[in-house]
Amino acid sequence: MMKMVEIAMPTNLHIKPTLTFNPSASISTWNLRKKPRETTKRKLGAVFASISSSHDTIGEELWPRSELCGSNKEKRASKKRVFFLDVNPLCYAGSTPSLHSFAHWISLFFSQVSLTDPVIAVLDGDGGSEHRRQLLPSYKAHRRKFSRKSSAPQKYPVERSHVVMDVLTKCNVPVVKIEGHEADDVVATLAGQVLQNRHKVVIASPDKDFKQLISEDVQIVLPIAELNRWSFYTLKHYISQYNCDPCSDLSFRCIMGDEVDGVPGIQNVAPGFGRKTALKLLKKHGSLQNLLDAAAVRTVGKKYAQDALTKHSDYLRRNYEILALRRDVDVQLKEEWLVERDRCNDSIILSNFFKLLEQSKRPTYQSGSHSKID
Repeated sequence: MMKMVEIAMPTNLHIKPTLTFNPSASISTWNLRKKPRETTKRKLGAVFASISSSHDTIGEELWPRSELCGSNKEKRASKKRVFFLDVNPLCYAGSTPSLHSFAHWISLFFSQVSLTDPVIAVLDGDGGSEHRRQLLPSYKAHRRKFSRKSSAPQKYPVERSHVVMDVLTKCNVPVVKIEGHEADDVVATLAGQVLQNRHKVVIASPDKDFKQLISEDVQIVLPIAELNRWSFYTLKHYISQYNCDPCSDLSFRCIMGDEVDGVPGIQNVAPGFGRKTALKLLKKHGSLQNLLDAAAVRTVGKKYAQDALTKHSDYLRRNYEILALRRDVDVQLKEEWLVERDRCNDSIILSNFFKLLEQSKRPTYQSGSHSKID
């Protein structure tokens, strides 16, 4: 059965601004670049302390392009950055669908992070979670669907996803949505194609799934609600946090599970098997497959760990199939997606969008009911 591929392309219209848009929580990166690296490193500890209670990540002040990890710094700094915007998570305030959340984070993203760099937005396709949900019914079972209709004021009784796509395309961002595939898999596939074009990849998303893609040329930029800003997460941050190669990240998450996505970890069936044990074993064996192969023929750790790995190997392999990002989605990168983004429309488009959202907060009574957008 042929899958539907929905791609919304920018119109490249130049709209003369009539309103001045200024994000309410703007920050300046000028002073960050002026500070010595020692100061930035000290701030890293403070940032980690402030977010570690609710995020399994560490963040840093907006990272200067010159501060790229690795030895071949100058060569990589000259590469073009291509951003992937993982749209769906930005459209929620907690577990509640919210266009206000989307508007807030993209306004900060365009004005402080991506600027004129190319941006490719990706949305979940209809039925994208089904193949994973067949393996594990609890997979993302708690999430309310974002694309349902929103009874917005007057002329906006349309699906939320259509509103989002309209705003992004008017800001000259192509939007990709493929039936039967989650956005994560589409991003992973397209990111590989961008790397083949010798560009750098930056994935804008709070989703921990993308840590399995981290490398010298793949970074993540996270929306940190507690700090009200986006924060870069690089290979350097990953190694500092986990003290292991990011190639082991998928294996680590298969063992520990993903509570947000409803994927239970091995501690649910073997309570003594925790984070430290998982990191220690993966650092030695490199991957989940290597670890399970070794445990099948010899003792790899203490009795509780050995028993867990041998008795629950199918459990862990199922987690691997669920959490591994697919990189073979039938989608092709287009050259026009890699050009510098024209941001001339951002101010007026986002200002008008914020105005619409503010108007929607005011009750509009029609036949005993009121309309609002959220």
